[in-house]
Amino acid sequence: MPLTGEYEPSPWDQVREQVERYEATGGREANTLYDRDLPIVIVSTRGAKSGKVRKQGVMRVEHDGVYALVASKAGAPEDPGWAHNLRTHPDQVTLQDGPEPWDGVAREISGEERAVWWERAVAAYPDYADYQVTTDRQIPLFLFERSA
Repeated sequence: MPLTGEYEPSPWDQVREQVERYEATGGREANTLYDRDLPIVIVSTRGAKSGKVRKQGVMRVEHDGVYALVASKAGAPEDPGWAHNLRTHPDQVTLQDGPEPWDGVAREISGEERAVWWERAVAAYPDYADYQVTTDRQIPLFLFERSA
């Protein structure tokens, strides 16, 4: 069952419009990064402070039905807000990769597991390697798996 509650659209037009179009078309449209032909998925989280549903497109990094959510924020000095949402409410997350959203649980990873998934993320979106060089923080990496 998709995440429910009051939805607060992104303040950024580009993000808000992409989410709306992706959802309206079941992922047939607005399913790639804005300026590249690289696939995205839509992730819905529960706001850590507001409790509202927040949605954003993130790069599609999938392996054997598990998805990596890379909190790069293009190498900014701070994590994106949705990373804090995942840390606060890891069991209140929905992912849409195609026509239907599904619930799952997210967890932040580290160590060898992170190293393996970081390679997969960079293979899917090479800019992640550049983003890591431009920031002092280690870019958080979360795994998202379907709820049982």
